[in-house]
Amino acid sequence: MYLIRRTFKIQKGKTRDAAEAAKQISAKYKGVGQRTPVWIYISGPTTPGPADTIYMDWVEEKLENPYREENKSPDGLKDLFQGLYQYVEESKIEFFQYYGDTFEGNNPFTN
Repeated sequence: MYLIRRTFKIQKGKTRDAAEAAKQISAKYKGVGQRTPVWIYISGPTTPGPADTIYMDWVEEKLENPYREENKSPDGLKDLFQGLYQYVEESKIEFFQYYGDTFEGNNPFTN
C-alpha cells in the first residue's frame, strides 16, 4: 500500500481558492472510482509550516501509470486543473510505502 502526497506552493492569498479546486478535482476522481478519499490540508498564516501550501494525501494499493489505456479521465477535469494551476508556483509529488499493518485493519484513508 502506498501513500501519495501532492504538495503545491500557492500564490500569496490564493491558498483557499486553490484548495477548493483541489477538493473538486479529488471528488471527480473519487466519483468515478479512480481514487480513495483524499485528505486536503493547508499551511499558511494561521498555522506553523510553509506559507501558502496545499497538501493532498491519498492511498493506493499499487502504483499504476495514470495514462494507461483503460483509465479514462473524468469529465470536466481540464477546467478544474486550470482553476488550480492558475495559482500554483511549484508542485511536487512524493510516494511512501506503508510498513506493516500500522492501521490494524482500520485505515483512516479508506474508511
